[in-house]
Amino acid sequence: MATFENVDPNSGFSSQTKIYHSLRPPISLPPTTTPFSLPDYVFSLLPRPPSSAALIDASTRRRIPLHHLPHLVQTLASNLRRKYHLSKNDVAFVLSPNTIHTPILYLSLFSLGTVVSPSNPLTSDSDVSRQIHVSKPAIAFATSEIASRISLPAALRERTILLDSPDFDSLLQPCDEFVRSEVFQDDAAAILYSSGTTGRVKGVELTHRNFVAAIAGVRAARAVRSFPAVTLCTVPLFHVYGFLLCIREVALGGSVVVAAGRSLESILGAVEEFKVTHLAVAPPLVAAMMKSAVVDKYDLRSLEAVLCGGAPLAISVFERFRQRFPNIYIMQAYGLTETTAGITRTVGVNESEVRGANGRLMSNCQAKIVDPVTGYVGDKEATAAMIDCEGWLRTGDVCYFDNEGFLFCVDRMKELIKYKGYQVAPAELEDLLLSHPAILDAAVIPYAQLLRCSFLFYLLSYPDEDAGQLPAAFVVRQAGSTINESQIMDFVAQQVAPYKKIRRVFYVDSIPKNAPGKILRKELIKLASKLASKL
Repeated sequence: MATFENVDPNSGFSSQTKIYHSLRPPISLPPTTTPFSLPDYVFSLLPRPPSSAALIDASTRRRIPLHHLPHLVQTLASNLRRKYHLSKNDVAFVLSPNTIHTPILYLSLFSLGTVVSPSNPLTSDSDVSRQIHVSKPAIAFATSEIASRISLPAALRERTILLDSPDFDSLLQPCDEFVRSEVFQDDAAAILYSSGTTGRVKGVELTHRNFVAAIAGVRAARAVRSFPAVTLCTVPLFHVYGFLLCIREVALGGSVVVAAGRSLESILGAVEEFKVTHLAVAPPLVAAMMKSAVVDKYDLRSLEAVLCGGAPLAISVFERFRQRFPNIYIMQAYGLTETTAGITRTVGVNESEVRGANGRLMSNCQAKIVDPVTGYVGDKEATAAMIDCEGWLRTGDVCYFDNEGFLFCVDRMKELIKYKGYQVAPAELEDLLLSHPAILDAAVIPYAQLLRCSFLFYLLSYPDEDAGQLPAAFVVRQAGSTINESQIMDFVAQQVAPYKKIRRVFYVDSIPKNAPGKILRKELIKLASKLASKL
């Protein structure tokens, strides 16, 4: 650990160790020697006397006051143990869209020492099967519409509980006794699944202490409010972003509006109705708010900030959003499932104004920027590749810190396009494309060139021998736009070095993205191959 004397007070960088240190106040965490679970920490922070804050269902308008949560969680945990004999280190697989019961279920399972393993209800059947194989659940929870997708071993088939059934409602009825479980902070709390955008899905095991530290860091950095925040959670609760955010905002005493629908109008309607102060979204929704005329139909005066995470936000979208909504600031963060979400984030109005920044390191965090040379559950090889011999987690991202300690994420290492020996970041070109008023959405991929030989065309299964990979763009045009391929390529060429120019353009109706908003480039690469083979 570097001493204060050799750490730059502006950037947090130590010239001695080459490590960036957090500039935020250090936090003290509870001792690990005595039982203390994540729910213990959450409920220790709830305000006394009770406030008006609540869990709110955006669709049904049902409210559960936060001061009722400890009793509800204790009741559900007691009934789960009594009826299903759940115990410490059992795994519970959860396949469900966002519901008001999701955070209650998570906290109840945590209090038993049961490991929560939530999955995307839209994921493929093969991925669901792999996740069940990796996590080895003792019980499963799902909604009736999608429960048939869960294939548990024969001995466990009677242990899939439907969250929208009378059986689950009965588990929320008071029981006679509650026996406290001995859950320590170092015990496993959750197995969350990485997005799998650059490889097969991996299960990331996180402990109670991981979540306690993440909540404590935000609590230490956040300014005291005169009234509780109201956060609308549109992001999925199975993803680390929504998973942590929902529990964190409850712990910090604010109302949480849980939304299952993700249409722009339903979200804006909820902001107006529930006087939302903080809107948690993925980048596509920020772009939609920035470009859509429907926004003007809603009263958004309560909205103070948009929390944007899960995927990079283009600088052009950031700037145009701020022009349209000068009184709403955008708070960004950088993190991974493996880091329990954000390890850098913007805090407050001033930090949010730094163009393109993903914020400063959170309390008790350190980072290194290294020359790229390149843990998971049931995958020792992937874990070894992710963590080096000194215990540093390799993120796989190309990033840099500025002189004020702000982190800027350039792109994923695996997604850089290699053109004639140069590295081209797709995110940079996507940012430029999104700045064009005729373009609604865009994605850039490496493209394998078609070569003509005699009277036949051959689609190469390897990069073009001369150029390597060619930057190609998939573009969604604004309604009524007639912008053509050459206009798009010229627009980009005028603003970038020659090796960064777009070489091909494909038009699509939408850009495929996962739940957190990351572009699914593998799907686009396959689509490009199909389109090229028809030429």
